Amino acid sequence: MNLIQLIITALIQGVTEFLPVSSSAHLILVPILVNWQDQGLAIDVAAHFGTLFAVVFYLRKDVLRILIAGIDSIKNKQAETQDSRLFWYLVIASLPTLAAGFLLREFVSVYLRNPLIIAYASIGFGLLLGYSDVKGKRLRQIESINLRDAILIGLAQVLALVPGTSRSGITITAALILGLDRKSAARFSFLMAIPILLTAGCYEALKVVTLELNIDILTFFITVLLSAVSAFLSIHFFMKFMDKIGMLPFVIYRVTLGGVLLFLFI
Repeated sequence: MNLIQLIITALIQGVTEFLPVSSSAHLILVPILVNWQDQGLAIDVAAHFGTLFAVVFYLRKDVLRILIAGIDSIKNKQAETQDSRLFWYLVIASLPTLAAGFLLREFVSVYLRNPLIIAYASIGFGLLLGYSDVKGKRLRQIESINLRDAILIGLAQVLALVPGTSRSGITITAALILGLDRKSAARFSFLMAIPILLTAGCYEALKVVTLELNIDILTFFITVLLSAVSAFLSIHFFMKFMDKIGMLPFVIYRVTLGGVLLFLFI
């Protein structure tokens, strides 16, 4: 992989991971459309850890507060707080995707990495995102999330295993349908990303070690840095302008992308 491919791959992962447009779809499509070789497992690991660092840094105050409250609730079962409940809701919301990802990873990689599947998922779930943004009441904040919300949003996140769905997109969609406001929906979605990215990164890193793959350290750290910086900026501007622009630009982009893919591959 040359430097240009490396930069583009890292930027795609960083920019699209937290926007409701599906990072996996873009990482699959770009090599197909421009005839590039697969970026390789080591680059996947670097990109995952880069985006993980970005979201943890952006939400560092929330992450630290929730983590401390969660640990304290384990040590002292009577010390239940709003933050400790949120900690356990995030754990519960992550479990379905972690389990499904472990059980279905081979099926997904063999049968679902297809431009037509990406096209249909991009259009269908894009329209659902638009519907949730229009019809959602947007009256609730993240502090109001309860066990039922966590389970439903967690189950929705499983659909993100289908390339083109978008992990952030489907979780924000579910949260909006449940009545959360846009920023609360996005914040909970981004917090949910942390255990998923951490698990995916560690799993892929273990495969790199097990397969004894050669790693170019400079290439690895360039990928981590670029994906981290681009992901941080993506989160920052998404959260800053979300209430002004809503979800419509992303719906239009997704439907347009899906239409182009149908034109090219049918």
